[in-house]
Amino acid sequence: MIGGLVPKGVAHFELDTTPEPENFVFLLLPNLSMLAFSAAIEPLRIANQLTGKVLYRWTMMSEDGQSVRCSNGVELGVDRAIGDTPNGAYVFACSGVEPEKASSGRAADWIRYQWRTGRVVGGLCTGAYTLARAGILGGRKFTLHWENQLPFRERYPDLDVQEQLFVVDDRIMTCGGGAAATDLFLKLIYERHGPMLSQAVLNMCLHFVHRSDADSQQSSKSAALGIRNQKLLQIINLFDAEIDQEIDLDEVAANAGISRRQMERLFAHHLNRTPRRYLMDLRLQRARGLMAETDLPVAEVAAACGFATTEHFSKRFRERFGVSPYSFSVATA
Repeated sequence: MIGGLVPKGVAHFELDTTPEPENFVFLLLPNLSMLAFSAAIEPLRIANQLTGKVLYRWTMMSEDGQSVRCSNGVELGVDRAIGDTPNGAYVFACSGVEPEKASSGRAADWIRYQWRTGRVVGGLCTGAYTLARAGILGGRKFTLHWENQLPFRERYPDLDVQEQLFVVDDRIMTCGGGAAATDLFLKLIYERHGPMLSQAVLNMCLHFVHRSDADSQQSSKSAALGIRNQKLLQIINLFDAEIDQEIDLDEVAANAGISRRQMERLFAHHLNRTPRRYLMDLRLQRARGLMAETDLPVAEVAAACGFATTEHFSKRFRERFGVSPYSFSVATA
């Protein structure tokens, strides 16, 4: 392994034992999330630095051994091309935007081999796309970034994606990316070296709270929208759950125990728009995500987002985004 640095720092944590180092391999895929990758590898570096010992070693690989450009444009060098890994290594596919394009057959084959030969295999951010292509997620629980979960479900409807920060299911470990990678790797440090070192690393990361795997990736609707009205939240949650269905606004209001006029007032006061406009915006944003991340035909995207006809969907999409869904699909292909 090429990693395993022990940088010097002021803070120190005394570790009585000197265990065998654990090995981590990061497969960097095109357009990976730099945030998710750094949030994963930095806790390992900090653990080494705090203890003054090589607790962790790491290697960065790419398919061809060439550097990889992140989604923010920064180019990361790697140690070598994909190949042999140490027994017992943790192998993570690191992905980001356009994950289906980044998930090549060669990368998936290599990940499948790592899994079949006993390694722990994981995915950071949207790395689950490569794990899915490798065919190792059947019957497993896993996660990926919330923004990509809807198109992932459309692509792999039989797989059990979870809306959690991170998921550990036997030898498969996945996280939603971003700071969630730090939470996952803090858990690994905790399990290997105990709560005191894990807490010391957490403090060095200025992470403050070690969130659990069951925590949600997103803030609640109440916090995200800055509203507390339970009737309004109930209606918004229904819109989310039934976005692909025909929604009768009078029936929605009645089910919430308020009049249609009261519902209109709640939306105007808290969200500065009508219920119909909020629902339309929600559908169009979801449609845009599906167009960007999947190869679904326009008609299927329209149906999945609750539009009765492709013509109506195309008109509204063009009004909202200034381009037809057909042109948008070609531009993002």
